[in-house]
Amino acid sequence: MTTGIQVVVDALSVGSLYALTALGIGLIFGIMRLINFAHGEFVMIGAYMLMAIVAQYEPLAIIVSMVLVVVLSLLSERIAFRPVRYASPTTMLVTSFAVSYFLQYLFVMIYGARPKGFEFLAGLAEPFVIGTIRIPKLNVAIVAVTIVLLAGLALFLTRSRFGVQMRAAALNFRMARLLGVRADRVIAVAFALSGVLAGVTAIFITVQGGTLSPGMGVQLALIGFVSTIIGGMGSLVGAVLGGYFIGVVTVLLQFGLPLEMRPYREAFVFASVIMVLLARPQGLFRGAEARERV
Repeated sequence: MTTGIQVVVDALSVGSLYALTALGIGLIFGIMRLINFAHGEFVMIGAYMLMAIVAQYEPLAIIVSMVLVVVLSLLSERIAFRPVRYASPTTMLVTSFAVSYFLQYLFVMIYGARPKGFEFLAGLAEPFVIGTIRIPKLNVAIVAVTIVLLAGLALFLTRSRFGVQMRAAALNFRMARLLGVRADRVIAVAFALSGVLAGVTAIFITVQGGTLSPGMGVQLALIGFVSTIIGGMGSLVGAVLGGYFIGVVTVLLQFGLPLEMRPYREAFVFASVIMVLLARPQGLFRGAEARERV
């Protein structure tokens, strides 16, 4: 029973990180039909900013890192994505890859390609001890913060003016513009929210891994993208559930696979993704992308 509880907490923790990443990617895709692979680099830059500032004061490092990631997200929209907003999906996808690789190799030039060890918020590594159960404080913090963020985002999308406009734009961007929704403002809000999610993910990834590298966001962005596909392209609820699905499967395989098979865990994870898509090609939820094809 002790092992089972710890596996459940680990699965929820990993799934929460993947859900935040998938939601950050899904917010942009819902409005612009843009798969922002640079989202992983926003996470990476947030982590490096923590390392650069933490010598002064940890809370200050968190605030500055979050602000810089949001500003970077807004700048990428204004400089890179806005000029190609009405171009073909292929052009926007290539632009996304270009921004991703530019940021990645910029940090290779600044910090080098070698991974760097970095200890941050060391107190979260300590466990809660309940009898024979030892649950890391970090895992509890990840799950709790994710729940708060998801609840806050849900309230924002359903109760605020900007949230309603974002939902309208996600359903039919052209019609929303005809009805008076200001495209630039709505898209900027979406990028800002995506930056907030990337900044939070950077904090937890840094504490969890303790190692930074310019390529650390690549796999995270890939998993976020796959999560949005599983959930249904254009469905934010689906993106979150897709992230939790991959997180749960990853932890269960890490726990259940024989020791010699664990290096191939990702192969089994993506095999399970294929099986889900074979059963439901449109994803768990029918997002805007699927509705447009009908």
